Amino acid sequence: MNKETEIKLRASRATLAALREHPLLKKRNKAGWQQRELTNQYYDTAARDLAHAKVALRVRRDGDTYIQTLKSRGQSVAGLSERNEWEWYLDSPELDLSKLDDTCWPASLAELDKSLIQPAFSTDFLREFAEIAWGRGKTKVVIEAALDLGKVLAGGQEEEICELELELRQGEPEALLELAAELAADLPLMPCDISKAERGYRLFDADSYSVNLPAPALHAEQPLDEAFAALAWHLLGSSQRLAEQYRFNGHWRLLVDWVGQLVDLRALLASLGQAAPRVASHDLRVSLDALLEDWRPRILAGQEDEQVRHAAPLQFANELNGTRWGLFSLQASQWLLQQRWTAQRSNRGNRQGAAPLSNWLAHLFGEEGAALQLKRYQRQPEDLGEQLPRLERLLVWLRLARNVLEVVEVDRLYGELNKLADLASQPLSAELLDARTAQAHTVASLKAWKALVA
Repeated sequence: MNKETEIKLRASRATLAALREHPLLKKRNKAGWQQRELTNQYYDTAARDLAHAKVALRVRRDGDTYIQTLKSRGQSVAGLSERNEWEWYLDSPELDLSKLDDTCWPASLAELDKSLIQPAFSTDFLREFAEIAWGRGKTKVVIEAALDLGKVLAGGQEEEICELELELRQGEPEALLELAAELAADLPLMPCDISKAERGYRLFDADSYSVNLPAPALHAEQPLDEAFAALAWHLLGSSQRLAEQYRFNGHWRLLVDWVGQLVDLRALLASLGQAAPRVASHDLRVSLDALLEDWRPRILAGQEDEQVRHAAPLQFANELNGTRWGLFSLQASQWLLQQRWTAQRSNRGNRQGAAPLSNWLAHLFGEEGAALQLKRYQRQPEDLGEQLPRLERLLVWLRLARNVLEVVEVDRLYGELNKLADLASQPLSAELLDARTAQAHTVASLKAWKALVA
């Protein structure tokens, strides 16, 4: 068994051509680019049992060589994926079921009749690859850069494969992000952890590619730093998967949710106070604000305007044709991996970062809740919009960590506070002012709110 560590970056044909001549790769590519044609037959049952178990089974033809591979879904964090894989060399292109024994076969498929496994779809592509020497101080790092161009073919449908794949051969995974970020500063490269197998399944069923990553499990005694990192990785990874799926099918709800993940990530950063000094998060906040400045108004306008919704897929394609989204995604991953929010913080900030999550949340809600002044906005609902950032700071923790808050009716509080934030974001009207007044009163009267801001 081998462990595969890689990052996939969606590209265009023009970007692949530019990568071949990119000065950074040229300088560190000692042997030049090599080529090989790869044809891959993937297998599953008619009921997609292997897909449900998060494994992929294929036979690859590489020249005159046949290789059978079983891959587990493994762990994926914001485009950087690690997975286990098993390989066997075969004498023919026929699948050898005898190789799939207990040393590799998932326990969840122990009862599966393997004779039901049949061809499912294929991926055929030309791979140009080179070993890149990426030194990090005295540490030797070797990365295989692969430019893949071809097609996924499934049930009469097809999707183009056009991507850069960076696979770690030697060294630390952080090096993959460093190389990817430097390339993405010049070229439009979109981190995306959808595998070629997942693309094949998606052609059969567009919803098989899940954009709903499981939220991290948080607990009361967990240090704030640890909880923040888990939530930030979750939001970043979810935003990348939503971006990929919206690019694929253009469903408006996916774009709404994509912007929602970015709003939550921005609010999460702003909620930490001295645990994440502004100087440490400045560049990340500037990048996020630029994205939200362009996309948030479109989401608000699209709630009532069908023409805005129809125009959005082309606008999003133009976003992906630039470097902004891909570079932000990679730099945010580096920032989190290196825990840069802990840099230059005071002793008080260090104490906050080490504080139990339940204690810190109690302080956050007490401080932010008091500053919200709901009674004031019952009298002056026209000014509620100025409190939207504070509402979002409360909401991101209520959405993802409310299980840590031991108060009654906390689910209802999340729902009612969410309604108030939605009203705070809407253009002013007489009806809206009345609705804001009523909703501010509703939130202020909740038992959970009173308990948290007492």
